[in-house]
Amino acid sequence: MSGHDHSRRNRDAAPPSPGSWLGRVLATLVLTAFALFFIVPLAWLLLAPTKTDRELLLDAPFSIGTLSTLVDNWTSLLAFQRGLLWVWLANSAFYCLAALAITLAISIPAGYALALIEFRGRKTLLAVTLVVMLIPSTALVLPIFLELSAVRLIGNPLAAILPFSFFPFGVYLTYIYFSTAISRDLLDAARIDGANEFQVFLKVAMPLATPVIALVGFFSFTSNWNNYFLPYVTLPGRKSPIQVGLAELLSNVPAFNPTNAASTTISLSALALATLIAVAPVLIVFMFAQRFLVTGMTAGGTKG
Repeated sequence: MSGHDHSRRNRDAAPPSPGSWLGRVLATLVLTAFALFFIVPLAWLLLAPTKTDRELLLDAPFSIGTLSTLVDNWTSLLAFQRGLLWVWLANSAFYCLAALAITLAISIPAGYALALIEFRGRKTLLAVTLVVMLIPSTALVLPIFLELSAVRLIGNPLAAILPFSFFPFGVYLTYIYFSTAISRDLLDAARIDGANEFQVFLKVAMPLATPVIALVGFFSFTSNWNNYFLPYVTLPGRKSPIQVGLAELLSNVPAFNPTNAASTTISLSALALATLIAVAPVLIVFMFAQRFLVTGMTAGGTKG
C-alpha cells in the first residue's frame, strides 16, 4: 500500500509534458485574445463620453476625460430635438413590455401543452414551431410589413407590439423545460385530486415554472429591445424605439455623415453616451434576473 501511495505521489509531482504545457499556453493565448477583442471596445466606449471629439482623436485611446465634458455631452444629448432621446426610450420600454406580456401569456401555456398534453396535431405543431424558430427574423420583415400595411397599422404602436409578441423560441424553451424538469406524476396526482387541466397548469405547473418564465422573458425583452429593422420600416419619427433613434443620431455625427456637418448637433462623444444609455436597460434587467436565468438554463438538465 505504501509503495502504491509513493508511486501515485511521484505521478502527481511529475512536471507536465511539453505537449500539455504547449496546449495550456495556446488555450491561454486564445482566451486572452478573445477577451481583449470584446473588452477593448467596451473600455473605449465607457471612456468616450468623458472626452471631446478632439480628445477622442488626439489623446490616448484609454485616457480619461473630465466630468465637465461628460456633463456637456449629457446636456447636448438631452437637448437633441427637445429631449427626443427620452421619447425613444419610453417607446422602447412600452413596445417591449407590452409584447413581453403577450409573449408570456402565449408561450408558457403553449409550451406546457406541447410537452404534457396529448392532442391531435401536436407533433406537427411542434415541428412547425421549430422550423419557424430557425427562420431569420430579417427574412420576415417584408411579409410582416405588407401584412401590417394591409390592415393599416403602419405607424401604429401595434406595428411593433404584435410582431414582437411572436416568439417561437420561447415556446420551444418552455416545451423543453416542461418535458424534462416537471414530474408527470405530480401533475397526475393533482388530476386525481379533482383538478381540471387549467387548475393543474395554474396551481401546479406555473409555480414550478418560474425559472423558465424568467428565461423566456429575458430573451424576449432583449430581442425586442435590440430589434432595429422592423421598427425602422414600420414606426417612423417620434414613434421610433431607441435603436432606430441611435441610427438617427448617427446620421447627425459628421464623422459618419460628412454631408450633414453644417447642421450637426450631436458629437461623437455624445453618440457614445447615447449608446451606453440604450444598452443600460438590458444590463439592469440581466443583473436583477441572472439568478433566475442560471436556474432556468440548468433546470432541464435533471428530471424533476
